[in-house]
Amino acid sequence: MNSDIGVSGTELRATWLGKIDYGSALDLQRSILDNRKSGSISDSVLFLEHSHVVTLGRRADDTHLVTERPKLLAAGVEICETDRGGEATYHGPGQLVGYPIIDVRVANLGPVTYVRMLEKSIIETLTEYGINAHLVDGETGVWVDGVPDEKRDSDRNPKGRKIAAIGVRISGGVTMHGFALNVSTDLTYFQHIIPCGMPDLPFTSIELESGESANTRECAEKVAKRLAANLERELSWADHEELLN
Repeated sequence: MNSDIGVSGTELRATWLGKIDYGSALDLQRSILDNRKSGSISDSVLFLEHSHVVTLGRRADDTHLVTERPKLLAAGVEICETDRGGEATYHGPGQLVGYPIIDVRVANLGPVTYVRMLEKSIIETLTEYGINAHLVDGETGVWVDGVPDEKRDSDRNPKGRKIAAIGVRISGGVTMHGFALNVSTDLTYFQHIIPCGMPDLPFTSIELESGESANTRECAEKVAKRLAANLERELSWADHEELLN
């Protein structure tokens, strides 16, 4: 792909990676990040599922683990420190992870407006599943079924149930890391951590909210279209080999 496309910012190149471990995906992100900074490729987004892993962001440490490291590792859950923003979160099968690698300067987005754009794209995607989602003041991510202040009760979280988490990093004007959207995720794994720094934070998924089966690949295609539209980019898809080349 020539540098003119990368500099002009007219294209968003999406790639479906399938299931990939966190470390390999991080290495791939960094490689693409360098290429995007040099202008040799266009804005890109990686879609994938991770094997079971708990990631600790810049504001997290082992105090955010409810289950001790040895027990998590014995249960097949990897633990990775990472340079994204935020605290602890879980990734695993049935969860759509998206890693946009975008030059926010070309897109005329600041850090906050970039995150709002990701949230907007996810909310729009959820409407295609018949799910009404929303934002929560002072929080990042996407939520479902909040309870108004005057209707709070002990059985419901006033913020609602979190369906998507966001944690990003911007280096030299180019983004990495991104979002995790629960599609058919086994939500019991969140019980092993203090997710997003919020004890007892309730989570939900597309399958739970819609009552219908859903898969991550189809969800990735929907999110990709929304991202491209909100970035005013032309969407294209590249396979894994094209991405590496």
